[in-house]
Amino acid sequence: MSNTDLIIEERARDIGDFLVGRLLPFRKKRMVGPFIFVDHMGPVDLKPGHYADIGQHPHVGLSTLTFLLEGEMMHQDSIGSKQRISPGSVNWMTAGKGVTHTERTPDDLKEGTLRMHGYQIWVALPKEKEDMEPEFHHIDAKDLPAWKENGMQLRLIAGKAYHRESPLPVHSELFMVEVISALGGDLDTANNLFGEIGICIVEGVIQACEHRIEKGHMLVAKSKDTCKIKLQPNTHLLIFGGTPFPEERYIDWNFVSYDRAKLEKARKDWQEKRFPMIEGEESYIPYPSLKK
Repeated sequence: MSNTDLIIEERARDIGDFLVGRLLPFRKKRMVGPFIFVDHMGPVDLKPGHYADIGQHPHVGLSTLTFLLEGEMMHQDSIGSKQRISPGSVNWMTAGKGVTHTERTPDDLKEGTLRMHGYQIWVALPKEKEDMEPEFHHIDAKDLPAWKENGMQLRLIAGKAYHRESPLPVHSELFMVEVISALGGDLDTANNLFGEIGICIVEGVIQACEHRIEKGHMLVAKSKDTCKIKLQPNTHLLIFGGTPFPEERYIDWNFVSYDRAKLEKARKDWQEKRFPMIEGEESYIPYPSLKK
C-alpha cells in the first residue's frame, strides 16, 4: 500500500449486553500514537433487562476516554466522581497507579428503548506518569473547540490539532478530532496533524489514494506521507493519534504498562481486593481467569 500503513476492519467482540466493534489493539498494529484500545459501541437499541450495567472494575497505567454519539451513561469512580455522560461531551478518567469505576445506564432512562452509540477509548500514559494519582475530568460539548473548514464541521475532542487546543488535560502529545461533512470534500491531515494518525469511519465513505474505505473501518497513516483524504457526502469521522512512545506497551485485561511486573502486581491487587473501591458499591468484576 503506497502512502498508507494499514486498513483495519472492526472485529466483533461480545462484552455482555453489548456487541462492540474492536479497532485497537490489532495484531498488525497495537497502538496509534498513545492510543492503545478503541471499541466502537453500537449503534444498538437497549431494552429493559439489557441496559448497560458494567460493575466495579479496575484500571492502571492509562486514561479512559468515553465519547458518546447517542444515548447517555452514568460514570462513578473510587476517587468520588459521579458524572452523567451525554452525546458530544467527553469523560476523561486517568487511572494512574489505580482506580475503580462503574458505567451504567442512568436510572431515569430505564423505562423503554434507549439508543446507544459511542466509543470507549484507552490512552496509555507516558512511562514517568504511570504511577500518578488518579484524576477525573469532564468537558461539556459546548466547551470543546468547534469550527467549519472546507464545508466540514470539525470539533477538537482532545489534545492539539488544526492550530487549536482542547481544554481536556491530557498527559502526552496527542489529538482526537470529530469531522462531519454533509457535502463531502478534501481533508488536510498532513498540515494539521502529527505523528501517527487513525481515521475511524463512523458513517459514510472516504477515498484515500486508490482505496475506497467504508464505515466500520479505520485507516492508519503517517502524517508525513499521508495521501489526500477525500470524504464522500454524509461522512462522519473520528480522527485520533499523536506521537508514539519509545517503549512498548503491554495490556493485561484492564491494565496497561511498559513493565510486565506492574501488570502482575495490578492483577494480584485486584484479585486480593487491595484496590480502592467506590463507597457504597458492592459489585465486583473478577479478573477473567477467576470467572466460572
